Amino acid sequence: MTTAGSPRGRVLVTKLGLDGHDVGAKVIARLLRDHGFEVIYLGIRQTPDAVAAVAVDEDVDLVGVSMLSGAHVPLLSRLMELLRARQWSRPVVVGGVIPAADRDVLTAAGIAAIVDAAAPSAAVVETVDRLIER
Repeated sequence: MTTAGSPRGRVLVTKLGLDGHDVGAKVIARLLRDHGFEVIYLGIRQTPDAVAAVAVDEDVDLVGVSMLSGAHVPLLSRLMELLRARQWSRPVVVGGVIPAADRDVLTAAGIAAIVDAAAPSAAVVETVDRLIER
């Protein structure tokens, strides 16, 4: 599903919690923009409540969250709860440093894909394309 006026879809890119390291998120935002996606970059230190509200209000096709802080399980679980409460059922992708032990927990919470910080650019674009097309 893509939004009118956006050939490949609308993507929200953000950082949750107190993690202020935003270089990776900005690189992903630019990468997706340069590949034809409309990108809304929400920035650092966002709350799950704020991200859920913007995702719904902006009618994005996918939410991409960059996480490096180690607080990914509680923050992403809360985000998924809030999105479900708003009947928003589009994909949420997390990128960054996610330990292998936490991947099943995040998948069970509803995260559609986990993209490792070392993933090649082409893999990031392919993942977003595949998830939006579903």
